[in-house]
Amino acid sequence: MQGRTEQDPRGLIYEAYRIDGITDEQCRSIFLDWALGMAAERDSRIDIQALLQQYGEEHPEHPMTAVLRAGLEAAARPRRRGGWRSRPRGPLS
Repeated sequence: MQGRTEQDPRGLIYEAYRIDGITDEQCRSIFLDWALGMAAERDSRIDIQALLQQYGEEHPEHPMTAVLRAGLEAAARPRRRGGWRSRPRGPLS
């Protein structure tokens, strides 16, 4: 299949840029499918940057470009742990 790359092995992002009239919601859904399908050891920030270079510069107004940018921002933010793991623990009774 044309459009498959190391960063987009199933060609999902490639195909999203080819769909006329694609919506923001559809792009977010495709992005989620892309992210879930990537190998866990890959650095998503590097992959998203490569995809933005490949497609975003040529299609700056495309909804997938906005989704990729948002994904890059979210990947750059540190994740905080919440719940019981973030609370101080004392000696067990």
